Amino acid sequence: MTKPKPPTTDVLISAAPWKRALPTAAALCRRAAAAAWEGAPAALKRKTGGGELAVVLTTDAAIRKLNRTWRGKDKPTNVLSFPAAAAGDLRGPGEFILGDVVVAYATVAKEAKEAGKSLKDHLSHMVVHGVLHLLGYDHETTPDAETMESLETKILSRLGVSDPYSAPAAASGPAKTRGTRSVKTRGARSVKTRGARRPL
Repeated sequence: MTKPKPPTTDVLISAAPWKRALPTAAALCRRAAAAAWEGAPAALKRKTGGGELAVVLTTDAAIRKLNRTWRGKDKPTNVLSFPAAAAGDLRGPGEFILGDVVVAYATVAKEAKEAGKSLKDHLSHMVVHGVLHLLGYDHETTPDAETMESLETKILSRLGVSDPYSAPAAASGPAKTRGTRSVKTRGARSVKTRGARRPL
């Protein structure tokens, strides 16, 4: 059996502060996204290999608008995921869109500072968290949250990032990730500006 290939990760940096604060942001996002996929169960990798996903690094204003439109919450958040398909609808290997992960600069930078961690490590966490949402993981219930957080911790460890849910770090920014949701846009294409595709 042919080993599935990791999804291709496109990174769109639409907010200048990301470029100034973290010049290696695009490479970091690709590495974190690949690690999230590699950390998924083999059966899930067979379904999602060869696909495509995007990470959009944006502003608090932009993510607030998305949060208001898709979740009815008129406030910025750290990360939003826009799956292009429900987990059960993921196709076999081939060219298809997994979805988008959108990360807000000011919120993530503030959380990192409050938690005493680097922006680089916190961005890695946000991307891993977001990609796991694209792969069908969620934290709506306590068992689901424990499963997802455990997997995140293992993946981040491979990236050299400490457990974001351990005390005292979890008392600040990273714990807020638990309140972040995957935006249910089943059948949607992408929020990226490339090709003018956005959630329907």
